[in-house]
Amino acid sequence: MESLPEETSNRSSSSSGGGGGGGGGGGEKLPVRPPIQPPSEKYSPLDWSAYFDQEADVSIPESENVFHVYTAGKEGPVVFCLHGGGYSGLSFALAARKIKQEARIVAMDLRGHGKSSTENELDLSIESLCGDVLAVLKTMYGDSPPAIVLVGHSMGGSVAVHVAAKKVLPSLAGLIVVDVVEGTAMASLMHMQKLLSNRMQYFPTIEKAIEWSVKGGTLRNIESARISIPSTVKYDDSKKCYVHRARLMETEQYWRGWYEGLSEKFLSSPVPKILLLAGTDRLDRALTIGQMQGKFQMVLVRHTGHAIQEDVPDEFATVVLNFISRNRIGPNGVEIPGLRRPMKSQQ
Repeated sequence: MESLPEETSNRSSSSSGGGGGGGGGGGEKLPVRPPIQPPSEKYSPLDWSAYFDQEADVSIPESENVFHVYTAGKEGPVVFCLHGGGYSGLSFALAARKIKQEARIVAMDLRGHGKSSTENELDLSIESLCGDVLAVLKTMYGDSPPAIVLVGHSMGGSVAVHVAAKKVLPSLAGLIVVDVVEGTAMASLMHMQKLLSNRMQYFPTIEKAIEWSVKGGTLRNIESARISIPSTVKYDDSKKCYVHRARLMETEQYWRGWYEGLSEKFLSSPVPKILLLAGTDRLDRALTIGQMQGKFQMVLVRHTGHAIQEDVPDEFATVVLNFISRNRIGPNGVEIPGLRRPMKSQQ
């Protein structure tokens, strides 16, 4: 579960009401009041199209579920990205600019998040979340999916691990889990309701939501906040303001299921894998032993917050692309240098 900051005072800089005081001696003109400044462009929203190539809605057959995805790239394996609780697929926007140069990337809005629409927005059970991911992959790629590298941040990391552990995705070629460890996550659950309730709940404008995310410490990269935060809030007509899109406080019954047994499932996944962490001293006992046995690669990224892919997107993208290169993951699976594939007949 992501580390959410305590509520920070979001003081708006309102101009003082006086009109320059009484005019002083004979005939002096009052100083001209400066014009009201428009909202600072520093926190203005940015459009997804500068980062991804396309967006699309994936309708799941025989259901009312429609999942929103952002895609980029034309060649290589598919880097399939799953965001954390309260985030959206645009959490990977900045990283997509670099990843799409050497691979394809798909970032999905999970249920109850972003622009996705589902029959039950509050059913964030691990079973439903895994089912959603597999349904989207099936709908997008049919029975012959390309090589898939699953990437998951926080809650999305637990979904990625559980999907991999099901062993029903034959083209799964790699697993990258971003800043989630079972022991740390389980220990933090008792504090999550307080953290969620203490964060700022209402925003007069999207710009204020972006500003809060940066000044409150959720994100450290202003450009990423400008592209990703607008998709994490929605306008509430009754309250006449913006509120958080994901109703996480109402999903507490599912939190434990995200993380219980996560370390063993991660270690048992029969594909190359990386655990990408934002700090040290985060491994629990099972992962410590697994790392000593060489069962996975651990990468520490310092000087960043919880959302590594947003705070240092170029560094994150480099880790992903190096992982693909080192494990020789091609568009259809493992590519062995020197082994020529049969040429496809020309139709």
